[in-house]
Amino acid sequence: MALIQYYGTGRRKTSTARVFLRPGTGKFTVNGKEMPIFFPVFRLQAIAKAPLLATETGEKMDVIARCTGGGVTGQAGAVRLGIARALLELNPEYRKKLKEAGYLTRDSREVERKKYGQRKARARFQFSKR
Repeated sequence: MALIQYYGTGRRKTSTARVFLRPGTGKFTVNGKEMPIFFPVFRLQAIAKAPLLATETGEKMDVIARCTGGGVTGQAGAVRLGIARALLELNPEYRKKLKEAGYLTRDSREVERKKYGQRKARARFQFSKR
């Protein structure tokens, strides 16, 4: 018997998430750990779960996500986009709900690089007249 699964790739900042959706009971694992252990902050859990709640498929699908790069906020955003794309593969009729909620848009904001002669990307060193 073939394994039924749906795949979606998500990216945010410097994070990348490969997300697999499989029919199941709502189990959510990220890098082999349960979601509350990998994302201990409730806000990050809510970000990652958002597309499942919007399409009411949270209890019907198991989520297996592999995250690399970046920090936890970027990884949560990447998982969200990956889940949304995988849900489209599962059922193209979810597009309207996901699009309205903004879950299909890749957040393209990246960290601006630090420039030489400055303290940070835009902050200058403090000027002293005397």
